[in-house]
Amino acid sequence: MSELNHNLPNGLITWLEKQGAGTITRLERHVARREAWVVDITTSEGAVTEGFLRLDREPAAHANVSLRREARICEALMSTPVPAPALLGWSETHHAALFARDPGSADLPGVKDKQRQRAIMEDFMKVIAELHRLDLDTLALDDILGSQPQTAAESALGDLDAQLSQYAGFLATYRDPLLSYGTCWLRRFVPDKVTRVSLVQGDTGPVNFMFQGDRVSAVVDWEWGHWGDPMEDLGNICVREFWNPSGGLTGLFKLYEQVSDIPYTRFSAQYYRIQQNVRGMIPIHAACSNASLRESLAWYLCYRYVGDRATCEALADAMSIDIERPALPGGPCAENLLLSAARNTLQRDVLPDVATPYASSRIRDAEILIQCAQREHEFGKDIAAIECAEIATLLKSRPRGMEESKSALVDAIEQQQLHDEPLIAYLARKAYRDEWLYQPATALYPNCEWSALD
Repeated sequence: MSELNHNLPNGLITWLEKQGAGTITRLERHVARREAWVVDITTSEGAVTEGFLRLDREPAAHANVSLRREARICEALMSTPVPAPALLGWSETHHAALFARDPGSADLPGVKDKQRQRAIMEDFMKVIAELHRLDLDTLALDDILGSQPQTAAESALGDLDAQLSQYAGFLATYRDPLLSYGTCWLRRFVPDKVTRVSLVQGDTGPVNFMFQGDRVSAVVDWEWGHWGDPMEDLGNICVREFWNPSGGLTGLFKLYEQVSDIPYTRFSAQYYRIQQNVRGMIPIHAACSNASLRESLAWYLCYRYVGDRATCEALADAMSIDIERPALPGGPCAENLLLSAARNTLQRDVLPDVATPYASSRIRDAEILIQCAQREHEFGKDIAAIECAEIATLLKSRPRGMEESKSALVDAIEQQQLHDEPLIAYLARKAYRDEWLYQPATALYPNCEWSALD
């Protein structure tokens, strides 16, 4: 073990070897947004436990979304027909979970055979239907998920309210017009009935499940799991298929309806893809405001600005409002000497000598951040001036500084003083401009578009 390179917390290696009753023979940092490690533990007889370690170094107190929640849900699902990673061990001391590693693939967008891709998605819809039919009392997850919602509004808004509560300190000073409007919109249009309350994954769809052949072998990433309206997961599937195009959605939700006997409506998917984006963007906006973030800020910038644009498009679609892309600043980005020198140093002098894929990915992240900083330096003031002018038009007020303008807009949104159509049109223009400004990051997920809904 001493020859393996790692920076895991003291005592975690001993705990891992105890779980596998052997010695670690493979330990590699997995390149992902959240910290994870590929682990092999070999016994003295030569048997190998192939594990996947997830680690939360800084768990938030009373967090709504947590690795502990993910571990408990996976443990409960082990005795059901729903395929999920088997939990091999949980360390409360280290907030670490060791799961069995699934040998399948998560790269559904990379499947070139469209018939096979469709067969996998259809099998996935049947798995989700099975998930939503599980008996909640048998799962015995109230200790980690809380009591089951009693009304349609609680089912639709419970996880959003939990996020708002968890991030209340951040949101007290971070006043974002889109998050504010999205939250108000979800309350205004909350469903008035729910067919049943289910265990929902909360972030389900392509790339969050493994497959072997044309069958789903494991549904992964359960940190958002909670009690809720099963239609929420259909909205989640829309969102994940937006990010990971996998052949479209035509007919899939009707298949789900047939298999689950839970009725589907188009507005349900429209509502819950907005809900998923709004509640999901709260921690992403918070991460983008954290300079000491351990995870990849470049990826978070991508999720934020592509995600904000997606939210605006989903709002416009749900409200039947036409939006259009605004004119964007022209010309190339001028080179900033210091930023260019920093980027060249990383690319030319550091990257070639880096040995691990994880460290290489972090250097590429830094290069993206440098490019974004160059574009902020070149175009940021011009775009801020456009934003101030457009907000002044919306509010029918004289132009003011960016922060004051944004705060005044949030006040007007929260007091419901503005009409939906011009407000959504403005928010969309802002999102398109932001996506363009941070293009070096948003290019990590190029050409993301919503698939049509039945």
